[in-house]
Amino acid sequence: MSKTAMQLVQEAKQCIDEVEAETLKQKLGDAPIIIDVREPAEYNAGHIFGAINIPRGLLEFEVEGHPAVEQKIAPSLQLKEAEIYLYCRTGGRSALAAKSLQDMGFQQLKSLAGGYLAWEAAEYPIQSV
Repeated sequence: MSKTAMQLVQEAKQCIDEVEAETLKQKLGDAPIIIDVREPAEYNAGHIFGAINIPRGLLEFEVEGHPAVEQKIAPSLQLKEAEIYLYCRTGGRSALAAKSLQDMGFQQLKSLAGGYLAWEAAEYPIQSV
């Protein structure tokens, strides 16, 4: 049985944790690991302050060993135990990314509900390159 992209996203969302923009905003002071899974041009146009850009197509290959990610991990933690927030434009790609990383053994993944558009709509801080 074949599935549409949206069916895959809906299935992923049933297995992952999603958080609202307000929840992530409250975490910014703790300098969390935030991964923007959009393409570089999207990231460069505007992103959540402190986010690391690892496009969805490369995420599984690059998340472990990425220097910007490793800098944010407390010495007592392993990456797979760290709290990681993922987002994309609307929440679909980040849901799929969270499910994929969860399958790889990552334990504290959160996907931003509504993605960057929800963050922007709430008028939370952004930065651009």
